[in-house]
Amino acid sequence: MTGVESPVHVPGHGLLRGRTAVVTAAAGTGIGGATARRFLEEGARVLISDAHPRRLKEHEAGLGREFPGAVAAVPCDVTDEDQVRALFEAAVAAHGRLDVVVNNAGLGGTADLVDMTDEQWSRVLDVTLNGTFRCTRAALRAMRRTGGGVIVNNASVAGWRAQAGQAHYAAAKAGVMALTRCAAIEAAAYGVRVNAVAPSLAMHPHLEKVTSAELLAELTQREAYGRYAEPWEVANVIVFLASGYSSYMTGEVVAVSSQHP
Repeated sequence: MTGVESPVHVPGHGLLRGRTAVVTAAAGTGIGGATARRFLEEGARVLISDAHPRRLKEHEAGLGREFPGAVAAVPCDVTDEDQVRALFEAAVAAHGRLDVVVNNAGLGGTADLVDMTDEQWSRVLDVTLNGTFRCTRAALRAMRRTGGGVIVNNASVAGWRAQAGQAHYAAAKAGVMALTRCAAIEAAAYGVRVNAVAPSLAMHPHLEKVTSAELLAELTQREAYGRYAEPWEVANVIVFLASGYSSYMTGEVVAVSSQHP
């Protein structure tokens, strides 16, 4: 990491004590995994989900040692409606209600539009946008029955800003932003808030594997602090949106970025 300052981890303050939360794509070291950990630190009971069962089981075991009795896991591919339905049914069955849902599952890739295949386009849209739709729909149905809740979607600054090779990802994330706003208007009538975060550059090992060093260097240079965000820094904003501190906010997309245009 470069830059003049290093982030200091903020300890939990019980902001989600007693809440039940579902976090998708939560196995590993990215934003989903960091969010699950921050929720546990803030006192929530967390059901983590991911499309990779082995990695999910390992992450559940690790978190379970630190937070005994507070974490469970259910594998789920967000492109499969039956699996999405089973995930949310499991959450309600385990705890009787569902207070917070974080829709973190997403898929990227790099391809110029002129060379992009239908399969590349459809796969990114199906995971990133359609998957968020499926999980939001399931969450709203559960929360409508149990009396309110909070949904936080993971968008991206790419939904606002142009970047070569990212047409499919940018379109999907812009769609997540629009879905967030429309869902918020509909859900307000039964006490559900729906917001989104839009990170710029949060570094984790998977991103390093799928993104060139040149592009990562370029993106890092755009950040005012001269460094990328730690995933838990994004998770801190998700905690805020999930907590009572944001009780009047719905339909908002909050940038988690130091990036200049």
